[in-house]
Amino acid sequence: MKTLRLALILAVSFAAAALTRAEPVPATPAPAWKLAGLDGKAVSSAQFKGKVVVVDFWATWCGPCRSEIPGYIALQKKYAKDGLVIVGIAVSDKAESVRAFVAKQEVNYQIVMGDDAVVEAFGGVEGIPTTFIIDREGKIRERKVGAKDHAEYEATVRKYLK
Repeated sequence: MKTLRLALILAVSFAAAALTRAEPVPATPAPAWKLAGLDGKAVSSAQFKGKVVVVDFWATWCGPCRSEIPGYIALQKKYAKDGLVIVGIAVSDKAESVRAFVAKQEVNYQIVMGDDAVVEAFGGVEGIPTTFIIDREGKIRERKVGAKDHAEYEATVRKYLK
């Protein structure tokens, strides 16, 4: 099952790269999760209560994922003081690969190692990158499949920081 799910994510990721869909979604409670950070310590959604959280499902080998990371680094730097938290959930990758990539790219936001349970909790991931915006009340407000222009996505994020 896990291999099939990962194969499906891989196959759809290539299609998602070609066709980005970004859409507001009905405000629904975000799932609670607890995953291992790159240092091995547990990171949970409860730590980000009251913040605007961008949750990005990604992988080191995914071109569209990689292209968005500099934008996420910039967003985290620019809006952390306003309550923005970006969490990258690495899927179908090994922790060693993710650690090396994060160090090389100087990622300044929280990265955790994903699993099937967190993918299912978010309603499944059609492809990567898949990104969610969670508002300060803990509700999912936006869902994006594929990469999106940084300036356009920044404007979307800013709506929830007000």
